[in-house]
Amino acid sequence: MAKKPSTKNRIITAAWQLFREKGYDETTIEDIISLSETSKGTFYHYFSGKDSLLSSLSDLFDSYYEELLPQLDSAMNTVDKLVTLCCKAHRMIGDSIQPELLASLYSSQVVTKGDKHLLNQNRFYYHMIYQLADEGIRRGDIRSDLSVREIARIFAMCERAIVYDYCISGAAYDLGDYTAQMIPLLLEGIRAPGKKTTP
Repeated sequence: MAKKPSTKNRIITAAWQLFREKGYDETTIEDIISLSETSKGTFYHYFSGKDSLLSSLSDLFDSYYEELLPQLDSAMNTVDKLVTLCCKAHRMIGDSIQPELLASLYSSQVVTKGDKHLLNQNRFYYHMIYQLADEGIRRGDIRSDLSVREIARIFAMCERAIVYDYCISGAAYDLGDYTAQMIPLLLEGIRAPGKKTTP
């Protein structure tokens, strides 16, 4: 049975659906409240305004990863699991998130002195990578001379690099296609010697 989304996640999902359909500037807080079936008080309990929803993009990514993880074939090589997760997530991002909003999120993380939520190690995203990195080392899929933390850092850095390049290129190419081409090359370095990709 699917877990019922939290009130905060309902607001986030509704907001990003509206940003995609109507555009960020045309979406009002009232629209978000209506679609999420919440109240103004509830909205302001979680968010100070529409601008603060930009930082919720990492929550949206985490929710998507949480859906994807159980769908992976348990017999798949762990590096291939990481590649698959990245490709699917970037396909969703390219299809669903306006490039200028994505660029705003990334630029805010560069200049902020406060919470860099993309780097928050308590996110589901990092727990997922740690879990897969540990699995990969134990199964012999991933090089044993790298720690779980180093693997997580490499994966996150490669994934962010592709999205950053997409943003500074003005979304000049298809993010999903480009990721499918690049992420296997970037992650090949963590694969254990002699380990083949899952057929």
